[in-house]
Amino acid sequence: MDRTSEIRRVLLITLALNILVSAAKVFYGYITNSISIFSDGFHSLFDGVSNVVGLIGVYISSHPPDERHPYGHRKYETVFTIFVGLLMLLTCFEVFKKVYESLAGRHETTVTGASFIVMIVTMAINVFVSTYEKRKGMKLNSEFLIADSQHTKSDIYVSLGVIASLIFIKLGFPLADPIAGAVVGVFIAKAGIDIIKGSTETLVDSSQTDISLIKDIACNVDGVIECHKIRTRGTKGQIFVDLHMLVNPALSVEEAHAIAEKAEKVIKERLPEVADVVVHIEPSK
Repeated sequence: MDRTSEIRRVLLITLALNILVSAAKVFYGYITNSISIFSDGFHSLFDGVSNVVGLIGVYISSHPPDERHPYGHRKYETVFTIFVGLLMLLTCFEVFKKVYESLAGRHETTVTGASFIVMIVTMAINVFVSTYEKRKGMKLNSEFLIADSQHTKSDIYVSLGVIASLIFIKLGFPLADPIAGAVVGVFIAKAGIDIIKGSTETLVDSSQTDISLIKDIACNVDGVIECHKIRTRGTKGQIFVDLHMLVNPALSVEEAHAIAEKAEKVIKERLPEVADVVVHIEPSK
C-alpha cells in the first residue's frame, strides 16, 4: 500500500470513530442540557470534519510534479492542515457563545450514571484515535495526521474536564458546567493556534531538518573538502536541500560533477525524507 492510500485509510477509520463519538456526545448533551458535554461533542464533530478535509488535501497533495508545480503538491496538505486550525477556532467561538448564554440565564443540567458512561467510553475511543493517528503520521511523515492527532488529543483533556464538572454538578455546583465549557473553549483555541503556527512555519520555508547532520554526511564523501550555505525547506516528509560544496580546484568539471552526484545520492540514502538535493560546486582556495 502506497503512502497516499495508507493515509486515506487512516483518515477513513478515524472519521468513522469521530462521527460515533460526536453523535453520542451531542445527542446526550442535548437531552440532558449539559453545555460541557454538548460543546465537547461539537469539538469531536470538527475532528470528523478535519478528517474529510484531510482526505481532500491528501488527494490533491498526492498529484505528481507538473509544469506549474515543479516541486510537487505536497504543501497542499499543509494548507489543509491550517484549515483544521481555523475550524477549531470557529468551534471555540461557538463554545464561548454557549457559555455566555448559560451564565446570562438560568441553567440546569441533568447528571446521571449514563453521563459518566458516555464520557468515559468516548474518551477511550479518543485515546485510541489520537495514538493511532500519531503513530501512523510519524511513520508516513504526514504533517496532517500528526496535527489531527494533536486535535484529537485535546479532546482527551477536555473530556477529563467535563467528567470533573459532572462530579461537581452532582455535588451541588451547577456553575461547574458552563465553567467546564469555557475550559473546553480554551483548550480548543490553544490546539487550533498551535496547528496554524506549525503549518505556517512550513509554508514560509522554515528549516526542516538538522543542518549539521547534512553537513557531516556530505563532508564524508570522497573529494569533498568543505560544505556551507546549507538550506532546507519543504515538509517533514518531502525535504528539499541545497548546499555549496568545496572541491579541489584542479578537478575537471566532469570529476567535480561526479562528486556532487555522489553527495546527492548519499544524502538521500541516509535521509529518506529528502526528495531533492541541489549542489553548488565551488573551488577551494
